[in-house]
Amino acid sequence: MTAWFSQHGRSVAQTLQRFARTPLGSVLNILVIGIALSLPAGLYLVIDNLKSASHQFATDPQVSVFMALDADHTEVARVAVRLKQNPRVQSFKLVSRDQALQELRQSSGLGDVVDSLPRNPLPDAYVVNSKDNSPQALEALRDEMAQWPRVAHVQLDAAWARRLDAVLRLAQLIVAGLGVLLAVALLAITFNTIRLQVLTRRDEIEVIKLIGATDAYIRRPFLYYGALQGCAGGLVAWLIISGGVWLVNHNLGELSHVYASLFAFKSLALTDSIFLLLIPGLLGWIGARLSVGRHLALIASK
Repeated sequence: MTAWFSQHGRSVAQTLQRFARTPLGSVLNILVIGIALSLPAGLYLVIDNLKSASHQFATDPQVSVFMALDADHTEVARVAVRLKQNPRVQSFKLVSRDQALQELRQSSGLGDVVDSLPRNPLPDAYVVNSKDNSPQALEALRDEMAQWPRVAHVQLDAAWARRLDAVLRLAQLIVAGLGVLLAVALLAITFNTIRLQVLTRRDEIEVIKLIGATDAYIRRPFLYYGALQGCAGGLVAWLIISGGVWLVNHNLGELSHVYASLFAFKSLALTDSIFLLLIPGLLGWIGARLSVGRHLALIASK
């Protein structure tokens, strides 16, 4: 066990020495990897925050039933009876035209304008909560109530939230595709970097193979190099994203104060941060193994 730790310790030391021998090239490779990784990870974080915001500001879906302007009290009451008997309806409340006008006067700040109107332009309306909040059930209930007598218009108030969810699901697919493409790019970067290192040490590798070095012994420092380069790129990506979140929240502070909103961008969770460090390291390890394995096979064939 002591020998195993000693061998891996020497491999890590050799890897760090290689980074030190080519500092500029190593830093540039790590920056390229970090910037590339920050794109899908940052988009993922933006989408996750938008989903949280949509759930924060969106209430349960409601259906608003607007009566005709000339509907009398009897016709409005008939709609209440139909709503009470409808098995799809969980609850409802009547917002009378006088109540709606009073709320408009208080909330708009245009009391003088409202008082100057010759007549009340608002209809009686029902706000309906459905037992089933799925889009299909809400749309079926809306279409049914639109056919009732003296109902002028039926509006599904939470349609914007469903459209936002659909857009966010599409964005998640785009981020997943972008992540796959950048993972392939990371493999290619690591493969090419390790290929150049193997070529520069080809003579050394051939000599140590002649004196009995195994492929695992030769491969180990290159694998550490690819893994550490990937992890360092993941760390750069984490720093870029964390800095971006801090800047956004710093600017959102004044906006939140103006609009009395406590919304702030969440940073990457601990699990996401760990994945952002480990997955690039794993991809770097795979790229290095593919590259070294290919070149060792070429050396062995000669």
